[in-house]
Amino acid sequence: MPSLPIAIIHLDESCLGNGREGENPGGAGGLIEVRTRSGIQRRDFNLCEPATTNNRMALAGAARVLELLSAKDRRLQVMMISDSQYLVRGITEWVPGWTRRNWTRKGGPIENLELWKALVAAERKHAVEWSWVRGHAGHPKNEYANDLAVEAARTQVAHPNTVESGFPAWLDRHRKKKKYLDYDPDAAFVELEETIRS
Repeated sequence: MPSLPIAIIHLDESCLGNGREGENPGGAGGLIEVRTRSGIQRRDFNLCEPATTNNRMALAGAARVLELLSAKDRRLQVMMISDSQYLVRGITEWVPGWTRRNWTRKGGPIENLELWKALVAAERKHAVEWSWVRGHAGHPKNEYANDLAVEAARTQVAHPNTVESGFPAWLDRHRKKKKYLDYDPDAAFVELEETIRS
């Protein structure tokens, strides 16, 4: 059986005023990387909500990008990379038990149940593995995803589909500030790609 095409997704989420009383605007965004015949193609996605939380945006963003990847009815091998422990631990550790118990848990109702269900439904369309990365620790693609999420939260403007990535220009701006000078985004992709294939 031929191997599936690989997509690597760097996700992040934002909620301005998370945890405060009242309606707090949020956003999610990410960098999609896929190898094509012409090389590594990069696309961005984002979404926003006028009143939300960080956790809700993490779930919504993950489900949304998996749905976007399904638009051409192609099954992909997807690596989802996020700094949200809620998202990564939830989908890998908590959800299997919840689904075995028909979406119940011993500690009471499952928060954000409808979003967890949407994520599980979107995940089934692909072969997905999840990876946690520490946020704000100097990982360029995670930092870029964070900027996309914050911008979506701040402006409350989102695109219905993926758009051409601004990551190359973002990286150039940071290199002019003497950051990420030794970082090779294509080599970083290849390293993760080899991890997925092994």
